[in-house]
Amino acid sequence: VSRFKKIKKLEIMKIKTVEKNNRKKQYEIVTEKGDNYIFPYSQQQPSPSQGNKIVKLFVDPELGCEGFTYFLEDGGEGSILMDYILHYNREPAYMRDMLLYELSVEAQDQIKKSKLSKREIIRRLNTSPAQFYRLVDQTNYTKSVDQMLNLLQALDCEVEFIVHDNSA
Repeated sequence: VSRFKKIKKLEIMKIKTVEKNNRKKQYEIVTEKGDNYIFPYSQQQPSPSQGNKIVKLFVDPELGCEGFTYFLEDGGEGSILMDYILHYNREPAYMRDMLLYELSVEAQDQIKKSKLSKREIIRRLNTSPAQFYRLVDQTNYTKSVDQMLNLLQALDCEVEFIVHDNSA
């Protein structure tokens, strides 16, 4: 048994298949894990239309199979990355990881601005230096939102979450 924990990184989702659905005006994406997602034509540029249809569509190996590329009749082309698809579909794990990333970057900025020493911040958190550095590492996704809120509170920051109603 290894003494070292593996650091969880943002999980990479590879696309297995992508199909166009012109009736619904959307792409239908299946990942290697078997998860199904949709992505509407209206969310992309250039966008296909009745007079400018998709002539070629494929999972793009040049994007590491983490996106797909399409070509239109008029010669236009575009690529869509899995990140856009996850964001559009509000995938909970993806949204959590993006929140942790944003909180980590904000914590780094606040630490730079703070007059508190790192030693004092670690004392306020009642944690070890190693744990402190894991918290401020934006590529480490094993931490929790609670831990990040505690860190920001130790930095004398106030955190507010704003919920928007998207139905309007």
